[in-house]
Amino acid sequence: MKDILSVDNMRKSDAAAIDSGVPGRELMMRAARGVFEAVQWKEPVAIVCGSGNNAGDGYALALCLNEAGISCTVICVYERFSGDGRYYYDKCAAGIDIRMFSDIRDECPRKTGKADEGSDHYATVVDCMLGTGFRGEVRDDIAEVIGWINESGAYVVSVDINSGLNGDTGMASVCVHSDLTVSVGSYKPGHFLNMAKDVMKEKVNVDIGITPVDPPMHLIEETDIDKVIAKRKNYSNKGTYGYTALIGGSTRYSGAIRLAYLANAAMRSGAGVVKTALPGSIVHDVACHILESTLFPLSYNNIGLCSDEDNAYDTEVAYNPSEIDELISNVRTVAFGMGIGTGDGAAAILRHLLENFPGNLIVDADGLTLLSRIDPKSQHICPRNLILTPHIKEFSRLTGMEMSQILEDPVRIAKDYAASTGTVVLLKGPSTIVTDGDNVYITDRGCAGMATAGSGDVLSGILAAVVSQSDTTASATPDSVKENIDICLATAAAAYINGAAGERAQEEVGAVGMIASDTIRSLKSCGVLLAK
Repeated sequence: MKDILSVDNMRKSDAAAIDSGVPGRELMMRAARGVFEAVQWKEPVAIVCGSGNNAGDGYALALCLNEAGISCTVICVYERFSGDGRYYYDKCAAGIDIRMFSDIRDECPRKTGKADEGSDHYATVVDCMLGTGFRGEVRDDIAEVIGWINESGAYVVSVDINSGLNGDTGMASVCVHSDLTVSVGSYKPGHFLNMAKDVMKEKVNVDIGITPVDPPMHLIEETDIDKVIAKRKNYSNKGTYGYTALIGGSTRYSGAIRLAYLANAAMRSGAGVVKTALPGSIVHDVACHILESTLFPLSYNNIGLCSDEDNAYDTEVAYNPSEIDELISNVRTVAFGMGIGTGDGAAAILRHLLENFPGNLIVDADGLTLLSRIDPKSQHICPRNLILTPHIKEFSRLTGMEMSQILEDPVRIAKDYAASTGTVVLLKGPSTIVTDGDNVYITDRGCAGMATAGSGDVLSGILAAVVSQSDTTASATPDSVKENIDICLATAAAAYINGAAGERAQEEVGAVGMIASDTIRSLKSCGVLLAK
């Protein structure tokens, strides 16, 4: 896994490196050389510089390009410089073409390949205006330059982060859209969260020798999956890989297909046994869609909610303690809430699980709405691991905060909530945040095609299977289980697998026509699982 540093952690770490004896201008040149080596340059090149250290990286980069014989022009937005930036600006002034943006604003650089000598059109434009310390709204003069870059038609490279994009949140009112973003030192959360994927086609990090001062967040990679999912052994049985129960469904919330997604996703992700518990009234609707899962009918109430539009009656799961105890008696993991509704029966089942189930409890969908009505401090929480999987609106209900507040600082808020409630939080988004209050993992796998009904159910099924599977040793008995498995890492690994399978599905069917079951079909060919 790779380190991800908050903007504050990166600032402190950079200062610590300088205090330890590494000159700031040396770090600036390391950054410039890293960017130089990361890009396949097409000339001529324009480097657009602001006024801070990000601009200093640009001036140092211009020296690297000039030394390599690559034609470049420095375009300054301001005649203001940081101390180290001024050092490299003065070196550029000795032999590199430097212009003010105010003098060339009416020119429109177009991507034309290698331009004729003297042309003001650029094949590559480098964005070195606003660094990761930027906050708030972009000033009008910078917004004008950003528009100029975005309309250029050139290959756009952003140094450290796209100007205008918040380094911690990945949000922006206006920002540079890059073909390549070259992060310096370590990735920041803003390279992955919220809008980041829509404004960066590619990203890469260059290491300049800075050690984090505070514990970093971590970017999950494929090699990290091996730490969670053990290789399948011949000397094993279905119990080795976990009994899992999935509880959800109601007539009103079309639970049949959704629960089929959930069960099939869990089976395809390696669960030993999956018990799908649902109202008895919809068992026959689900049965034809899942063959390997065990169906466990629950009592239900015909609560007689009559719709004037379709004159249809609703049915809701009922609470029968003995049924729930039978269901969970030999189960390692329970996933609860998908399409179950928010009635009294569902609420009673959730309370029963919270008070009596000693395993891993995943709460999703309607279960999160029900959980938001419970005061955790007054509730005896029995599960060894309570895992919550909200999207931003569901997390707003849980925290009592506005969605806009959460988007301003999603990592900190998720981390604080997990710490205060003793839970693992999986906050869904374009990239997923997973935290137990101490550790923070980010997974950037996933795609636009997964923005479709049922995708959350697929994730819950994968998650239930992954956290249920055991790590076995050569001397282990078939039913042994490693109890100290890192459940936070396992949760992040499940999000990674889900995203990787979704990407594979989108490659096959396209983003517009993709449906949740395509992700399930891709699980069997997903490299992460195939290697097992």
